[in-house]
Amino acid sequence: MFENRTYRNIVDEDNLTAFQVVVKETDLLVHADRCLRREARDLVLEQRGYVEAFISTYPDFRTTLDPWRSEGPAPQIIGNMISAGTVAGVGPMAAIAGAIAESLGLGLLKITDQVIVENGGDVFIKTGNPVTVGIYAGSSPLSMQVGIRLSSAKKPVAVCTSSGTLGHSLSLGQADAVSVVAGSCALADAAATSLGNRVRSEADINRAIAAGRSMAGIAGIVIITGEKIGAWGNLELIRLEK
Repeated sequence: MFENRTYRNIVDEDNLTAFQVVVKETDLLVHADRCLRREARDLVLEQRGYVEAFISTYPDFRTTLDPWRSEGPAPQIIGNMISAGTVAGVGPMAAIAGAIAESLGLGLLKITDQVIVENGGDVFIKTGNPVTVGIYAGSSPLSMQVGIRLSSAKKPVAVCTSSGTLGHSLSLGQADAVSVVAGSCALADAAATSLGNRVRSEADINRAIAAGRSMAGIAGIVIITGEKIGAWGNLELIRLEK
């Protein structure tokens, strides 16, 4: 998670009610048709419980950096994390933030028509209105200068961002920001981590994008390193107003 919650500025959605949900290390900003804090907290507790119970049985699930080999039936959130890690070539915990955001978002959509769930740099979106997700890239001069514009998200869509120079999440690379757009928030999260691991300098941007293009389910990629930016996919990038 990024320090001082700077990433809380990345979503513009004026017609929804925003509220915060905090459960242990999970710190979410949720936008919905109305305040659903209690319902959201119950869902987060449920989903975290599934993950914590699975880790209690399989401790290596929490620490492995390699895709996890499924060993039988598991809760949906665990299956999503395993699948995302397998596609992206990383451990399942690389998808944890996105998986929680996705599980919460899908759960809330049973009682609200529109929802945005922000978990760290990972955003689950389902709304009929335009949404802009700004890319926070730390000390890069391009930080919060570029946004991904979603004209509408009538079907759930995710924008997840990983950084090798910010926050406490494990990254083996040095990209200031790697943002991935996908239909699955767990997949976008894992893919952002995987691609970020490949970027150690500006020269690696194109190579990382090529790797991302081969991952099934990825709709778009934006990578920022220093003063350089690379992008791929059917994306609308816009300049953000200061």
